[in-house]
Parts: sequence; C-alpha cells; structure tokens
Amino acid sequence: MASRVALIQGASRGLGLEFCKHILKNKSPAAVIATCRNPDGATELRALADQHPGQVTVLRLDVSREEDIRGAADRVKESFGRLDLIVNSAAMLHPSGKGETSLREVTAQGIISTLTTNTVGPLVMAKYFAPLLQKGGGSFGQQPAEKAKQHSGIIVNITAKVGSIGDNGLGGWYSYRMSKAALNMATRNLSIELGRSRPKVVCVCLHPGTVNTDLSRPYHRNVPKEKLFSTEQSVSALMNIIETLSIEKTGKAYNWDGTELPW
Repeated sequence: MASRVALIQGASRGLGLEFCKHILKNKSPAAVIATCRNPDGATELRALADQHPGQVTVLRLDVSREEDIRGAADRVKESFGRLDLIVNSAAMLHPSGKGETSLREVTAQGIISTLTTNTVGPLVMAKYFAPLLQKGGGSFGQQPAEKAKQHSGIIVNITAKVGSIGDNGLGGWYSYRMSKAALNMATRNLSIELGRSRPKVVCVCLHPGTVNTDLSRPYHRNVPKEKLFSTEQSVSALMNIIETLSIEKTGKAYNWDGTELPW
C-alpha cells in the first residue's frame, strides 16, 4: 500500500512528466496517477509506467471536458479512496502557439480556449477531487503539532509570473496573462473554502521559472542561459517548496525559489 498518493494532471510531457518521475524516485513508496488527453500517444509516460509496475496509473483526462474530470475522480475514488497531492500542470500559451503582441491579434476563441485549459480546468479538478484530498493522509508538506491546523492534502496550480498583475510592466500575451491571473484568483478562493473545512486542504500557485518545454521554446532566445531551467531543475525546486507547505502558507503564489509572487 502506497504511503503517498499523488495525481499529476497534464503528465504526458514537460513539467507534468517530470513531477511523475521525481515523486517515483524520491517519495517512494508512492502511487502516481498520471492524467493526459491522449495516453495512447504518451510514449514517455507509458514507458515510465512500464518501469514502475503497480505504481503508475495512467488515465485519459481532457481538462476542457467536465465529464472526463468527473469520470477520473470516480476511478481514483474506487481504486485509492484518497489523494495527498494534486498538481495541475497542463497549460497552453495560446491555440496558435504564440502569445498575442497587440490587440489586433486578440480573438474571442483564442481567449476562451486558453482560459478553458489554464483556468477552468484546474478549478473543475478541485471541484471533483477535493473530497478525495480531504480523505488524504497529509503526507506532503509540513504538519504543525496542533491538530486543528493540520492538512490532509495539497492542491498545486502551476501559474506563471506573467499572470501577476503587480509585476506586469510589458503588456501583451492577453490570453495567457488573463488565464494565469484568473487561476491565481481561483486558487485564493479555493484556499479560503478548503481552509475552513475539516480536514483542511492547502491550495497554492507555483511559478516554475522559465523552463525548457514546448510552451516556452519559441521565446528562449530572450532568456539568459542561467535563467533557463531544465524540467528536472524546476520540478526539484517546486517539490522543495511543496514539502515546506502548511496551512499557514495556503492561498499564496510562490516563485520557484520560494519567494512570494505578488498578485
């Protein structure tokens, strides 16, 4: 029986896949539930599951489809009965693959698609998986001695520095910035509601830095070499933050280095 149960949403590549690898390597005995839109095409994830028989469960889940999320929650409830951690890592920059540089490039459909994946998806995930997190063992993060302040589970939403309204001095990227700013607000709301509950669920946003993934690759030429992280570097830093989390730190956004990110 796994002592920790973690669900990684958007696990077929990039940060999501690396979260799966990190937890399996460093947090054993652990069960990892890895979700993605197209498991059949997720060759790296399938290989990881083959390397760790019985530890990895791969589920088909498209975050834009509420019925997928509901169905996955039912499967997890049936197989595990609880969750200790959810990481929502699936994200899109824009359906075109490029952020808008001016109003001329803004389209209603582009904004709606981006918000659906980056904001609505993680919130609907919380709706269906929060009851399982409330049954978790609190095996990620730090538990205070006072029982009333202990948590049973953690929700991590992967945000981005460009979603910070206070930090926005450049403009552009309307859809992506708006989706991450809205995700930050949703996470804050979740932290209040799930922080009142017994048992409590910690809810935070984490900014992974600029990571060498498909999403950011078109923009790497503008990033100093020392500020471009591998997925391993980024996930290692984010997992270090996750292991320091408690109910005292809920409802906030943190940079990869642990500093607080302004809303």
